[in-house]
Amino acid sequence: MATKILASSSHGFENECKEIHDSWGRLNQLIRALASRTQLECRRIRETYKEMYGEDLITLLQKTNSQRNEPGGVSPKTCAALSLWMLDPHERDATVAREAIQQDDTNYKALVEIFLGRKSSHIALIKQAYQLKYKRQLDQDIVNIEPPHPYQKILVALATSHKAHQADVSQHIAKCDAIRLFETGEGSPGAIDEGVVLEIFTKRSIPQLKLTFSCYKHIYGHDYTKSITKGNSGEFEDALKMVIKCICNPPNYYAKTLFTSIKGMTADRGAVTRVMVSRAEMDMDEIQRVFKIKYGLELREVISESIPSGDYRDFLLALANKTANAPSKSM
Repeated sequence: MATKILASSSHGFENECKEIHDSWGRLNQLIRALASRTQLECRRIRETYKEMYGEDLITLLQKTNSQRNEPGGVSPKTCAALSLWMLDPHERDATVAREAIQQDDTNYKALVEIFLGRKSSHIALIKQAYQLKYKRQLDQDIVNIEPPHPYQKILVALATSHKAHQADVSQHIAKCDAIRLFETGEGSPGAIDEGVVLEIFTKRSIPQLKLTFSCYKHIYGHDYTKSITKGNSGEFEDALKMVIKCICNPPNYYAKTLFTSIKGMTADRGAVTRVMVSRAEMDMDEIQRVFKIKYGLELREVISESIPSGDYRDFLLALANKTANAPSKSM
């Protein structure tokens, strides 16, 4: 590791960078130095470290991954988590998207979370970062996923929506869309009309879709997802229910995702890191509040009880504790 200290144009983080450099491999120090910081602070620490020592912290973490069997080595899971945490949000989402697409069984939930949880301006930055890093188009990679899947259709519609939708929401449009969903769903014989659903998803923003599903409940007395359940539920209907739950009540969706992943009740084991890191500065306080209501336990308790002691658990607890008293934010 380089030790030449250069003059830094960033002020205020030189001491932190020196501590990280001098204690590299001491897991608690590394976690404490990084997990307790905001995204802006992480960016400045990364910049300052590179100016002082000529090396990128994320690159070092990835190198350390290959040295995990050496004394003091950081576990690969912790390396991956810390690397994601250090990235700018749009770079992180691009990384998560690429990993989701490259899995043997495409992780559609990770992709859906990105397209539903980010503003259109942020989605544009994700696509730019994806193209810069992987020399590929994110939208096209989603279209080309094999074998085809209902989630794929919904993701293509959402990608189009982010390009074309209006910023304002309309009560009138929401009411009209709700009626269309009813008339081509539970109000007619047979399965729901996928074409109508996808058309609405293509043309409407996420806030507009949320208002549409709220109008549906107001007009017909129950959630649209309940009407889907009444019919013959296939892969498209199952995918649609998951997407709508994420649109209408993100804290509830993420609380359940965290619980099932921490408890090993899902194959999506990477969801713990993904959700903790991506939502930490958005709505993690609200997620933790809902988690306590749903499961009668604090998120920190479940992490402590279910994940083996070690640097990875320490990192997750640091993130949970970090957000315990922070104001909620949204993208």
